[in-house]
Parts: sequence; structure tokens; C-alpha cells
Amino acid sequence: MKGTAVTLRTGHIGLNVTDLDRSLAFYRDVLGFTPLAEGKEEGRRYAFLGDGETLVLTLWQQAEQPYGPDRAGLHHLAFEADSIERVREYEQALRAYGADFAHEGVVAHREGAGSGGIFFHDPDGTRLEISVPSGAEEAPAPSGTAPTCGFF
Repeated sequence: MKGTAVTLRTGHIGLNVTDLDRSLAFYRDVLGFTPLAEGKEEGRRYAFLGDGETLVLTLWQQAEQPYGPDRAGLHHLAFEADSIERVREYEQALRAYGADFAHEGVVAHREGAGSGGIFFHDPDGTRLEISVPSGAEEAPAPSGTAPTCGFF
């Protein structure tokens, strides 16, 4: 397909988790995803989550160890919010939950960028981001000119 325009887009993201109940509660209760389907058969547990209609995220209980940033595979999962105020609302909910943050508060994607957000970990240590394309102009950039989402 070399030379043709890319027509692919992300359909949904699938994550392996160590404890489906814990991860489902996090993505549903803290981040606000709506459960669309759930498999409860022993040894084959999963949950499909979305916005009420569209599938966004699938959780598969089949991991025995938490996420490891030193292994090839998923680097981080980024969600886009509709405003910087909404990012701050997520930050408050995540702090109330006790989530582990990579940076303190809202940060810019790099020095001088208007885009930015929050960077944190889910219950299995998977690196997550909630950001906006603009609105973070006044936020600090913890990694200088290097992408903030790159090394955390």
C-alpha cells in the first residue's frame, strides 16, 4: 500500500489487566466510561467500555504482572478532553481516587506549547494522559523541549 493515503483510524484500545473488577471500577467510576458488555466466565473475564454507544476501550483480565515501561508494546494511552477545565475536573477525580501522577498538575506538552494535560497511571501502572490541543499555554513544561508524554 506504499504511496497511498492512510485511511486507518483507531477503532478501540484493548488493555490487559490483572484485576478486572479493580480496573473496571477505575475506568467506569473515575474516568466515566460506560460499560457496554462484560464477560464473567471464569478464566475469560473482560469488559467493553465506551461513551454509551461507541466502543472505546476493552479490558481483558489475563495479565499476571502490572504494566512494564521497559518492555516493547504500549507506551501510553492518551484521551482528549474538550476543555482545560474538564482536564482539571479529571485531575480532581483522580486525586480523590489516589491515582499516581507522573507530573504535578496540568503540564504543557513541551515548552511554548498550548497543548497539554495530566499524566498518570491506572491501577496496573499503565501510563495514561488526558489532554487538550489548546488551553495549557500557562502550564509548565517539565521536560523542556522534549515531549512531556514521552518519558514519564
